[in-house]
Amino acid sequence: MNIGLGLPIDDPAQLLTWARRADTGPFRTLGLLDRLVYDNPEPLVTLATLAGATSRIRVQTEVLLAPHHNTALLAKQTATLDRLSGGRFTLGIGVGGREDDCLAAGIDLHRRGRRLDEQMTRLRRTWSGEPYGEGAGPIGPAPATPGGPEVLFGGFAPAALERVGRFGDGFLGAALPPSFMANLFRDATTAWQKHDRPGRPRLVAQANVALGPDTTLDLARRNLRDYYAFSGHVEYMEAGLLTTPQQIRETTDAYFGIGADEVMLYCWASDPDQIDRLADLLC
Repeated sequence: MNIGLGLPIDDPAQLLTWARRADTGPFRTLGLLDRLVYDNPEPLVTLATLAGATSRIRVQTEVLLAPHHNTALLAKQTATLDRLSGGRFTLGIGVGGREDDCLAAGIDLHRRGRRLDEQMTRLRRTWSGEPYGEGAGPIGPAPATPGGPEVLFGGFAPAALERVGRFGDGFLGAALPPSFMANLFRDATTAWQKHDRPGRPRLVAQANVALGPDTTLDLARRNLRDYYAFSGHVEYMEAGLLTTPQQIRETTDAYFGIGADEVMLYCWASDPDQIDRLADLLC
């Protein structure tokens, strides 16, 4: 069973500790979310730092809001991170949906999906060593992974699932119970088959967790409420936070039961002792 850790964002200074301790444990991946108008560390810069401080564990954006980024620079940054990490980078990618993020990035909220489609065409071309576009040659460095880093699309809309088949290597589903995630996994697989892709897409689920004393759980709930305040579904998200070993085991087993290749346990409090608690739970 592949288990990853979603990194907390409330204390960026703790993230090196998290990464080094996780690197010696049973975890496969470290994930980090992306927002622009929010008090979170920038994910590509942060994951590059964490990749340099570790030797085994993979690093993953969960998910990078690509439409906020200049495409040529994004191609260079992601290829560089993949190269320097020795191919340990996964680009989880999506469109986002916060109007304030789009305003700050200077992009049209209503065109972000079309922009992502255009970006993916250029990213794939650039990672393969082809010229970036008319009048612009190749952009290096070449990624360590031939054709570019692994790409997982996140989201719930049909367009997001369609991108799995068109551009991606798999699907990353966040914060839904297994009974609902099963439908998204099925739709992602259908999109994959529709585009005559060989094999099957990689399927990754994410669950929100906090494990520890009341101080850790209270902080996790506060952070979760603050992050999802924009959504209008704060109570639903808080109710879905897994806070006991039994809940985490049962939910993780259920995700694997519907075909997940990996489950990301997203931690919402910076208490690093959660790493050992979760590792013990998995043994």
